[in-house]
Amino acid sequence: MRDCIQAILILLLAVACGATAKAESKPSANEQHFQEQVAPILARRCLSCHSAAEAKGDISLETFQHLDENGFVEPGDADGSYLVELLTPNLGKAAMPKNADPLSEEDLAAVKQWIDDGAHWPAEFRIEEPQVADLDFWSLKPLARPELPKLMPEEAAWCRNEVDYFIRAKQKELGLAPAPEADKRVLIRRLYYDLTSLPPSPEEIEAFVADEDPQAYEKLVDKLLASERYGERWARHWLDVVHYGDTHGYDKDQLRPNAWPYRDYVIRAFNEDKPYARFVQEQVAGDVLWPDTTDGVVATGFIAAGPWDFIGHAEVPETKIDGMVARSLDRDDMVGSTMSTFVSMTAQCARCHNHKFDPITQEDYFSLQAVFAALDRTDRPYEKSDGVAKQRAALTAKQETLEAELAKLDAAAKERGGEELQRLDGLIAQLQAQKDTKLDRAAFGYHSGIESNPDVEKWVQIDLGGPTSLSEIIYVACHDNFAGIGAGFGFPVRYKIEASNDPAFENDVQTIVDHTKADVANPGVELQRAAADGVTARYVRFTATKLSLRQADYIFALGELMVYSADGVNVAVRAPVTSLDSIEALPRWSRANLVDGYYYGLTVDPAVNDKILQHQAQRTKLLDTLLTAEQKQQSQQLETEAANTAQELAALPAPGMVYAGTVHYGDGNFRGTHGVPREIHVLSRGEVTQPLAQVGPGTVPIIEGVDHRWEELPLDGEEGRRRVKLAEWLVREDNPLTWRSIVNRVWLYHMGRGIVDSPNDFGRMGQPPTHPELLDWLAVEFRDNGQSFKQMHRLICNSAAYRQSSRHDEAMAEIDGSNAYYWRANRQKLSAESVRDTVLVLAGKMNFAMYGPGFQDFVIENPAHSPHYQYHKHNPDDPASHRRSIYRFLVRSQQQPFMQTLDCADPSQSIAKRDKTLTSLQALTMMNNQFTVRMAEHFASRLQSERETLPEQIARGFYLATGREPSEVERQALVDYAGAHGLPNACRVIMNLNESMFLD
Repeated sequence: MRDCIQAILILLLAVACGATAKAESKPSANEQHFQEQVAPILARRCLSCHSAAEAKGDISLETFQHLDENGFVEPGDADGSYLVELLTPNLGKAAMPKNADPLSEEDLAAVKQWIDDGAHWPAEFRIEEPQVADLDFWSLKPLARPELPKLMPEEAAWCRNEVDYFIRAKQKELGLAPAPEADKRVLIRRLYYDLTSLPPSPEEIEAFVADEDPQAYEKLVDKLLASERYGERWARHWLDVVHYGDTHGYDKDQLRPNAWPYRDYVIRAFNEDKPYARFVQEQVAGDVLWPDTTDGVVATGFIAAGPWDFIGHAEVPETKIDGMVARSLDRDDMVGSTMSTFVSMTAQCARCHNHKFDPITQEDYFSLQAVFAALDRTDRPYEKSDGVAKQRAALTAKQETLEAELAKLDAAAKERGGEELQRLDGLIAQLQAQKDTKLDRAAFGYHSGIESNPDVEKWVQIDLGGPTSLSEIIYVACHDNFAGIGAGFGFPVRYKIEASNDPAFENDVQTIVDHTKADVANPGVELQRAAADGVTARYVRFTATKLSLRQADYIFALGELMVYSADGVNVAVRAPVTSLDSIEALPRWSRANLVDGYYYGLTVDPAVNDKILQHQAQRTKLLDTLLTAEQKQQSQQLETEAANTAQELAALPAPGMVYAGTVHYGDGNFRGTHGVPREIHVLSRGEVTQPLAQVGPGTVPIIEGVDHRWEELPLDGEEGRRRVKLAEWLVREDNPLTWRSIVNRVWLYHMGRGIVDSPNDFGRMGQPPTHPELLDWLAVEFRDNGQSFKQMHRLICNSAAYRQSSRHDEAMAEIDGSNAYYWRANRQKLSAESVRDTVLVLAGKMNFAMYGPGFQDFVIENPAHSPHYQYHKHNPDDPASHRRSIYRFLVRSQQQPFMQTLDCADPSQSIAKRDKTLTSLQALTMMNNQFTVRMAEHFASRLQSERETLPEQIARGFYLATGREPSEVERQALVDYAGAHGLPNACRVIMNLNESMFLD
């Protein structure tokens, strides 16, 4: 009976671990260790790829058969077993599990113990794939503020704030003792790099060391948090996670020139200490929630931050399989980035099957895809200030109201218009249907002579052949497709349009348009209209009073000038044209091109277009007879007000462009949805050719009692509401993951290790928290007290745990070799950006200009098709590249070799925690890269200008790089080296010192 009960207990224990034991007899100690510890590890970390159903690499771990047959395990010899070799991290990574965090030290030790003790796998024991998991898991449990641990007075005396109580309690439990506080020289350097990614100057160090104020440290923390450099430092962490880049990636990896406004938004958000809920919602749905703000639109660059398949979208239609695959993968990136970033959940693992370990079904995953189903990645306009955004919104609303009132009057006239109005409408519709697809001509328009000064007048005029009664003038700017110049080329910044019967325009001049007193926005290729009723003239002159910037010079160009007579005929067609000067470069540029009837965007033949305009003029006259005197007066007032409103809109500063996740209105193969969400189906095994049931928008069921299916949203509309619902769900107070995830990220970047050391995965495949109570206390503190990043920094940086020395202690290391319980500070390697920025500071070359397009530290070849990014051809003395590394133009396919060697983040992947490697290549890069060689020469020149003798120069350089004076031995060695090889070479040695490259 006792054996039977024990077998049942073992069976129940194995089932709870995700495995089913079929053994009848009592297992050995090694078998029991396998069932209780090793089998759950294999089920949790390996079976998603190595089950009977998947069997990647022809290996299934459901039974011992494949491990045994393939020689993966050598019973009694863990170190000689190939399985252990695959699972052991090498340079921070393990071969298995693939594309996931390696096994924890404890899990790997359990596997090795099982093999060393004989690798006994109970007969007929099978590890079964877990079913869709439930909510009974630490990260999915509701948040509540834990009580502070009770400490003895001697332990409590060490604590500086609440954080330390949790740290010290766990240390006490494990028999650990904290390291002493680091000295002030170490602390100031640690804080400067941690909060600004820049070194303190010797003068700042000395002032801090000498400051006897008991609050000197806390004041330094506040000072650094108030610095603009802080946002540049912490934005880089965020951009790692959201895999931001300035090129598309994939095969062609074309440039993404308008990605940078999102990067600038992140910097601003950290510097402004934007509350986290607002920060999250702006990035997911800011254009819907706060459309009249700059940040609300620019923040949606988050949705488009990752790679994009240019070929799969722009060159392959969505109707083809490759196009469908590209768009499905695009939505997959949006879903994966959103869920990994904000809730540390691997929802993308459910694309081909239900999630193996977390409570996410395929239907949940595709419901998340449905949230983004109407979106594409492309450039969209945004206002550069909130004030302009509000002005444009108000004027646009006013314009729409005026147009609606005019439409009412038009409708009233139509009721009385009868057959004649119907006839004209029919003729106009018939003519507009006569599309001519062969109007792609190389004749662009008129081009003036080139000037070095914008304030030179240029004019061009048309001779109508005799005095003509005019009704309207229409003009359109050029569209030049050469070198990507685009719409609005050469359109003047200020200009006027006049009419006269005097060809010299000295007498009888009538002004039709006057934009000479203020700069006007470039209209692109939108048709510009000017009323000319009551004007009778033979000549019409267009004068540019302030020229347009071309590259380093100024010009005036105009695509087409149309002059309509009172009877609705374009009398300018093929009329004689004269001008002050002209570049005649047929077929592109010529005076005659100005009146040839062709312009960019024209959809009908000019002859047909003239007929349309003639009928429209006749229609206008007819409508005029159908309105009462009161209605005419009202119509004129409305038209005047509408024209004034349009002029006010035109006078607003031109919007910027940001690459963002947005509704696309394009054509060709890359058509977009025009706001109507695509149909989203569950896909069998993730195959676009095997659609199953259609799904609507929703999320994952992790908040008990909260509906995760948004059935009230229609399947064919409400694009913006879908993202708003997701944004609101993400920042719910009862969402257990959002608040745990973000405070864990902040802790990781400060302390060198996360409380959960798998920051993008809080699921069952991730790592468990070392301090779950501390994590929950921080999450509640952050959520309920303003969601301030800066306050969270203060809390952590002011703690005793943060202020510890990094001094090694053999006894403590025996208990906690990985320092998971923070008995000392983790010595940290400077990031690639910190190294590069420090080198520029040491060389005296740093340009601290903030924001704007990124600098390119490469020479680009073949930019229009498949760009090649040639870093070795870049001149390191180019001053444009001497800005902080956060502003570097990030290429996905060809990373900057210097930065990549120093473990810079790969912009094609979400990097929650950077690799920290130590290789000889890093030392060679610091010694021999053309950037460091040239900056070392500048560093030497700086030292020679600041100090007179070589020993003084060496001491100064050493202090600048390390934060302390060199010892006599160190100084003499460097002086001797400089004497033999020159000061620039000694500067290279100083920049390459371990003490320069690491933080204690």
